[in-house]
Amino acid sequence: MPLATRELAMFPLGSVLLPGMPLPLRVFEPRYVALLSTVLGEPDREFGVVLIERGSEVGGGDARFTVGTVATVVTVEIGEGSIVLLARGTDRFEVVEWLAEDPFPRARVRELAPLVVAPDGPGALASLAAAERVVRDTLTRHSEFVELPWPADVRLSDDPVERLWQLAGIAPIGPLDQQALLRSSTTAELITRLVAETLAAGAALAAGWTDDAGDLDDPDEEAT
Repeated sequence: MPLATRELAMFPLGSVLLPGMPLPLRVFEPRYVALLSTVLGEPDREFGVVLIERGSEVGGGDARFTVGTVATVVTVEIGEGSIVLLARGTDRFEVVEWLAEDPFPRARVRELAPLVVAPDGPGALASLAAAERVVRDTLTRHSEFVELPWPADVRLSDDPVERLWQLAGIAPIGPLDQQALLRSSTTAELITRLVAETLAAGAALAAGWTDDAGDLDDPDEEAT
């Protein structure tokens, strides 16, 4: 039996929202002000977030990925000409059909099954702990060279599934890598991808730093 679908107001962004992660927004474009004005009048105060594949957040005409995350408004401040809010990622969904864009983007979506970390599963919690060490160690090394949005010692949820998604959210990887993680169908798949992408990001940073240092230390380079 096919899963039920529902209509959801949609907010395409240039970043990925993962379950359990915060989403701060300052909204001033008229169509998204209209979106939030509608959403804030509804009991659940929810909208969908998808990553823009091509195009811009402003003005429409963008191409979008079809797997996204439901955002629930936590706090809101309505100012003159803009809305400042904090939302939080909850459930994942897949876009079944894009609907009319006027007055704001909407889609019919199907929620994806939540991931499960079985506390008594063989090695599940151990794999999660190992992935956390990789992410936090990589953040520690990255912070020596670049400014990061998340510190290595940031506190995460005690719930294993939410903690795993938050690890994916703080990992120093790009939005396309995060989008690939969002599509994971099992916790094992998510952990494997997260560790691989985080290690690759760490290796790329180390290689770039080594190359830069080598250029500076090379006497022939300095003499040219």
